Amino acid sequence: MFVAVQCMFLVVSCSSTDQIGASNDDVSISMVTEFGDIEIQLYMSKAPVSVTNFLRYVDTGDFNGGTFYRVVRADNDNGNPQIAVIQGDVKNGDKQWPAIKLETTEQTGIKHRNGTLSMARGAPDSATSVFFICVGAQPSLDFGGMRNTDGKGFAAFGRVVRGMEVVRKINEIRQTKDVDDDYMKGQMLAKPVVIERVKRQ
Repeated sequence: MFVAVQCMFLVVSCSSTDQIGASNDDVSISMVTEFGDIEIQLYMSKAPVSVTNFLRYVDTGDFNGGTFYRVVRADNDNGNPQIAVIQGDVKNGDKQWPAIKLETTEQTGIKHRNGTLSMARGAPDSATSVFFICVGAQPSLDFGGMRNTDGKGFAAFGRVVRGMEVVRKINEIRQTKDVDDDYMKGQMLAKPVVIERVKRQ
């Protein structure tokens, strides 16, 4: 599910002007994929619920063998407003932790800009392990934006600091599979991109 309606998603070179101030509580992680490495800064002091949840999956190795399985961009987005993201999850979609409380961008101050890492969800307080990375600024995913009709937006909690070329390469994949859900047509990858491992740096 994904940012979209199950918007569990739903999910980009991050310029220095896009980044919020660094904190001693920030956590750096590396995500090794078959397309290359992505380095991400997690903002623990600003989004502790989302970061703590994500790190549980990191530290237990649940993201190892997971995939980026969905890509959304202008030519295949069936939602409104349109967005551009890549969406990933743990191996086999297994969730071993309960859903978490939604930390809105209004609360954290972390906006959905180029390279932002955020939690996918359907209803509020339903996010588990599905996440997405923004390709370009996506203000409709912020609090008050209407990508999710409840207007609460999604929980941004980190940002790509290196490896946006990998994110864009994944977002540009054209080989998709047929799905019954009209909303996700043209978005589900025929061959998901394997996340080989995710670890703290």
